[in-house]
Amino acid sequence: MFSNNLKSCRQELEMTQKELGYVFGVSKYTVHGWENSHDTIPLNKLIKFCNLFDFSLDYVTGLSKTNIKYEKIKTDKKKIGMKLKSIRKELNITQQELASRCGIAQNTYSSYETGRYLINTNNLYSICKTYNISMDLLCGRTKKTD
Repeated sequence: MFSNNLKSCRQELEMTQKELGYVFGVSKYTVHGWENSHDTIPLNKLIKFCNLFDFSLDYVTGLSKTNIKYEKIKTDKKKIGMKLKSIRKELNITQQELASRCGIAQNTYSSYETGRYLINTNNLYSICKTYNISMDLLCGRTKKTD
């Protein structure tokens, strides 16, 4: 599970768990679970959070200690799948090798690459951490040009 900075980001925004829950249409108990690693925030909600409040995915998940500003994106499982495949090809490894190293079933990983399913946050984090890849860039976010 990733190092969760969601709580500190929410506190920086001076929001309560209840207020953040309202934004996502979930209870404050769900937000509490995300913040305390009892449950994992779904990737589409994590992207929404980062888009709304100008945080990077890498910063919120602890892949980076620096919050870089990125353009807003829509969650697109097909585009993320294509990026996963592209990066795997650049690394010159098979789906089985990547899946095995990251603790993901190969058929599950394959369904992410084809865009059949949106990759879950924990699996995406594992891939990014294992191969030192930016979660923001893998999800198709580009840096803001001010």
